[in-house]
Amino acid sequence: MSINQKIVNDFIKNRIEFVTTVPCKQLAGVIDEIEASKDIYHIPSNKEDEGMGLCAGAYMGGKRSAIIMQNTAIGVTINTLVTLIQYYNIPLPMLISYRGEIGEPVACQVEMAVHTKALLNQLNIPTYHFHTQSDADELNAILNHSFMAKKPVAILTDASFWQGA
Repeated sequence: MSINQKIVNDFIKNRIEFVTTVPCKQLAGVIDEIEASKDIYHIPSNKEDEGMGLCAGAYMGGKRSAIIMQNTAIGVTINTLVTLIQYYNIPLPMLISYRGEIGEPVACQVEMAVHTKALLNQLNIPTYHFHTQSDADELNAILNHSFMAKKPVAILTDASFWQGA
């Protein structure tokens, strides 16, 4: 089973029925798997904060949801995370490509990598950093924890995690 299939299977195990995504080259494989799934309703978003609003609406309508996005958008999501997701105790798993580390070919991605973990920490959002595909063995428990605690969680996946996916 590919890492993309494993992620989607863990989403399904945790009864995630709605996923919104914002395009990212690193996340393309998992986005394709979600799009192909008959168990998950997939809606692409134009912006990450818009996607979080869609996830909140799905949750309020009785559906478990998740968002797939890049870390470079953490800055534009802060208000939505605090005043909607956290304020209303909405569980929101965020599968996030962690762009901007050593080897990043796009210079503008680097600056946000410097701030990503600090911003998530400041918001008291539990953050997990997947470096290798075996780290995804924890995904099922992380997703379960998000829904049990009714809190957002950030799962950062760097370039080394996606190698060979």
